[in-house]
Amino acid sequence: MGLQNIMQESNKAIIYHLTDFLDYCEVEKGLRDNTQKNYQRYLNKFLNYLKYKNLDALLPHQLTQEHIWDYRLYLSRYQDPRSKKTLKKSTQHYYLIALRAFLGYFVAKDVLCLPPDKITLPKQDKGEKTVKFLNLEQIEKLLSSADISTSNGLRDRAILEAFFSTGLRVAELVALDKDQFANLKSKTDLELGIIGKGGNPRTVYFSERALGFIKKYLEIRKDKEKPLFTNFRDKKDGSGINSSRLTARSIERIIKKYAIISGIPIFTTPHTLRHSYATDLLTQGVDLRTIQEFLGHKSILTTQIYTHVTNKRLRDIHKKFHGLSHN
Repeated sequence: MGLQNIMQESNKAIIYHLTDFLDYCEVEKGLRDNTQKNYQRYLNKFLNYLKYKNLDALLPHQLTQEHIWDYRLYLSRYQDPRSKKTLKKSTQHYYLIALRAFLGYFVAKDVLCLPPDKITLPKQDKGEKTVKFLNLEQIEKLLSSADISTSNGLRDRAILEAFFSTGLRVAELVALDKDQFANLKSKTDLELGIIGKGGNPRTVYFSERALGFIKKYLEIRKDKEKPLFTNFRDKKDGSGINSSRLTARSIERIIKKYAIISGIPIFTTPHTLRHSYATDLLTQGVDLRTIQEFLGHKSILTTQIYTHVTNKRLRDIHKKFHGLSHN
């Protein structure tokens, strides 16, 4: 960036940099739409804080650690106008991560500002670190709860099976297209390359069972629409197709619906199925590095949240078999 541009950016109030930051995320960082939307939502809270404190004209270099501390108090004491609930520590964590990224943008553009590492992240509540997952009996109840005699039911069964077979994130499943599943007649399983979180490519694996339901679902699709999972006006012959791609929110509602029908824990979400996928692989003896690749985690530290399962298993094995420990 030229000196003149740097001066212009430096003399522009923080609240007017958000659009440029989001453009930077798209073009230079290659972040997906969902990530950009989350950044915008989290940073809007910070911009609202600046307006609330009459700091609309605050320039990047004028932002101090005192402002950051005051903003953290603001987040800690914030109450939802409707529910009156305060923000969880984990939610406050996301707001501060977004703000750090915002300051990182200023650094990248040579705009003088507070260094991002001056924003420390709050410790998360221990209870919020617990990974919620379903056991195989609960998974089977969930998968079999969809009525496959209807087009919507068959689609939903294909969605449920795909989640547990692959460990896909909901945004990744939403993005699947029909042409990725062409020529399935002779196949009993499928390896599919996808672009995951942060634009990182990985391979996911559809089991014979999951692929079987996807085949049946595609057989009733009489349309030429691109999305794999779409809305139906429920007609058994598939003629009631609506071209709109299912959204992540729609799929979350579908999962919640079948959680209630099958009588499994109400906390079940698409991410619960991803946790269940990883937990099942671990209990079958798959090593953590392989799980990391299956899930598309950038860091092994993220995958280590699943060791809650193996830790107990190893402890029980040690107690039962090792040396004199059982005497």
